[in-house]
Amino acid sequence: MQSRANRNLLLVAFMWGTSYTFIKMAIAGNMPPSVINTLRGIISSILVYIFFRRIIHTMTWKEFKIGAVCAVFNFVVVQLQSTGLEYTTPSNSSFITSIYVILLPFIAWLFFKRVPPLKIYVSIVLCILGMVFLTGIVSSGLKFHIGDFLTILSAIFYALQMTYYGYATKNARPQVLAFQLGFVQAICGILYSLTVDVGKLPQINWGVAIGPVIYLGVVATFAAQVIQMISQKYTDTVTAGLVLMTESLFASIVSVIFHVESLTQNLIIGGSLVIMATLIAQFDIRGVITRYIVNRNIVKKP
Repeated sequence: MQSRANRNLLLVAFMWGTSYTFIKMAIAGNMPPSVINTLRGIISSILVYIFFRRIIHTMTWKEFKIGAVCAVFNFVVVQLQSTGLEYTTPSNSSFITSIYVILLPFIAWLFFKRVPPLKIYVSIVLCILGMVFLTGIVSSGLKFHIGDFLTILSAIFYALQMTYYGYATKNARPQVLAFQLGFVQAICGILYSLTVDVGKLPQINWGVAIGPVIYLGVVATFAAQVIQMISQKYTDTVTAGLVLMTESLFASIVSVIFHVESLTQNLIIGGSLVIMATLIAQFDIRGVITRYIVNRNIVKKP
């Protein structure tokens, strides 16, 4: 069950990875991140209600409280990250965001007293090294801007969010959580748009931005969040974080396909390291080797 959940989370990472290109398309239409997040939340919450309204109607008070906390974390993360991208480069943003993987084992230990296995730390090192190559920071260096600071805050809140999701998905139905994520994101996004970004609203080119936003709402928000909520119930927080971290790899691949960037040596090396790290995190390599040796010895016995 856990391996299946991790495979589903890999699909979620792919959906999130594709979102970078479509967010850039929407921003090219002069749509502020707050409006993008608002529309994504509206589309997602409507779709969740259409498909799971019977479950939504039976939402308990406990589920409401759990979902509200998840939703607040979610909005803070997406708003900080998308706002940070306005003031920093995508490479810096993706690299800095990846530090949430370093934070996850320690937050999980702090809240749940679960000491991660050694292989998780090996995976963390490989993932971070992979991110260094994927973002090109290994050759161009890391320049710190206000956007980088906002992205660091986003990574911290994302680590807390992932940790809380581990508790939430075991104490509330995923459909209820997905509905609240979209609904609260829409409400908070509207408030943000009508206050902080109100001056940018007349500049939006809806003809350019609406198509990418629909994709973001249906695929990268509705489908991805429902699958994530269902899947994370059956896996541990740290492994889930490592699998979802591959969104940066998928983002790079999609960028190459859409000719946003070229296929480089850094992309190949970094992508390979991330895949290797994910495999180490998902599979019990020591157990496989042990079973292989035992079975081989049994076969050799007369």
